[in-house]
Amino acid sequence: MPRKKMTKKQSELFKNKLIKMKQDIIHDIQSMSAVASAEANGNGGENSGHGMHMADVATDMYEREFNLGLASNEREILQKIENALKRIEEGTYGICLKTKKTIALIRLKAIPYAEYCKEAQEEIEKSMK
Repeated sequence: MPRKKMTKKQSELFKNKLIKMKQDIIHDIQSMSAVASAEANGNGGENSGHGMHMADVATDMYEREFNLGLASNEREILQKIENALKRIEEGTYGICLKTKKTIALIRLKAIPYAEYCKEAQEEIEKSMK
């Protein structure tokens, strides 16, 4: 049975949760950027690239690429959070973008920036395989 429209109190709780997530992600991205910048400038500690073993260089490059991948993923989530906050303001938060059905509260509690109901998300993931 579909749930009723989200209450103002529920909407505020999700808004606060999304804002907290947004702040945490921005902090994480800034931290990763600062570390990557320090390493790129040779301030990465005792092994600044001079006389390093090839394996150490490869490890450093892998870690840098890994962190860039994480930052990219975090930016994607940040965009989804921004979109969810916009939907809260518009009064469409919690409604599946594909089916226009309500998204289960349990799903929103787990993934507050969810754009699709479970069924639509599964369908999208199947089509990507």
